[in-house]
Amino acid sequence: MYLSAARLVTPAVEMQDTALCIQGARIAAVTPPHPPPDAHVVDASNFIVVPGFIDLQLNGGCGFDFTADPTTLWRVAQELPRYGVTAFLPTIITAPYETIRAAQAVLRAGAPENFRGATPLGLHLEGPFLNPAKRGAHNPAYMRLPTVNAAREWSRENYVRLVTLAPELKGAPQLIRALCEQNIVVSAGHSMATFDQARRGFDAGITYGTHLFNAMPQMDHRAPGLAIALLNDSRVTVGIIPDGIHVHPALVALALKQKAPQQLSVVTDAMAALGMAPGEYLLGDFRVTVNENSARLADGRLAGSILSMDQALRNMLAFTNCSLRDALATMTTTPARVLHLENERGEIAPGYFADLVLLTQDLRVAATMVAGQWAWHDRGVIAL
Repeated sequence: MYLSAARLVTPAVEMQDTALCIQGARIAAVTPPHPPPDAHVVDASNFIVVPGFIDLQLNGGCGFDFTADPTTLWRVAQELPRYGVTAFLPTIITAPYETIRAAQAVLRAGAPENFRGATPLGLHLEGPFLNPAKRGAHNPAYMRLPTVNAAREWSRENYVRLVTLAPELKGAPQLIRALCEQNIVVSAGHSMATFDQARRGFDAGITYGTHLFNAMPQMDHRAPGLAIALLNDSRVTVGIIPDGIHVHPALVALALKQKAPQQLSVVTDAMAALGMAPGEYLLGDFRVTVNENSARLADGRLAGSILSMDQALRNMLAFTNCSLRDALATMTTTPARVLHLENERGEIAPGYFADLVLLTQDLRVAATMVAGQWAWHDRGVIAL
């Protein structure tokens, strides 16, 4: 595969009239002088080529909820490239341990035959070690105090990649250290942690914060809590939902200014209603009412989002007035680094996976490539 005449934009560089040579699942060369013999040439002169988007928190989509039925993750993964997503963490919210085991089994079994879609990089377990006072749309009946024994079946090799927990809970430091030893990224979230409790969690190994400002105490200038601790500590990268509802645009801009693109990770926290019409959908055990812009429980609490990653890109530019390169960093290189995959994902360079998105000039997804194969394209915009 040979993409010619593209405007290439990555967090590291912007180049005009660029060519890409793709062999198998990887990028073989950037700006080679000539296409290889018999290469399929795609004219990309009308498009902006960017790295594929990586979403670290996705609960479901297309009418399916991963916690209610983990087997649906492959069906959702097939649809994600239309939003520019090439890799993601299927997120299991607080649920019985049997649900987590079922999700692990789905990933262990591998993709269905002839699958083309976004790559699941492992599970994000958002719970069950959360503070019931900040439960959000999680069922408190399944919440537990952290113990090392409870997570003995969790490891990177066993498809658990990221765990969100409340660092103030009894037993949390011991579990954080145990998870880190298993190469699992540990995140602080759904928490009532004070500033000092949060810092102790960071000392134990927490390196991420789940949906900054949401499901944590409000900022208080005399009693800074988890949000300020996350913003103030260079050891920690934070996730944020830039839909204009979970977080006010001004605070999205403030977070980007404080953390910089290298430590801010855009996530959607999207649920089953992603890509669907307004109506009622599941999030774990709960029915969620969805309108044109939000998803809420019966009492009005937010329950995930219906944000897509391509819209998140456009929102970041509108909310923060940052450059396209900086906005892209929050959904490409930064999440790749959080997962310790910065040498193979999130950039466009030789040896990296050929996970690419072709954007129109107004930043709409025209086509998405996953591991060297076209996973989706808008037939009215580009012929492949």
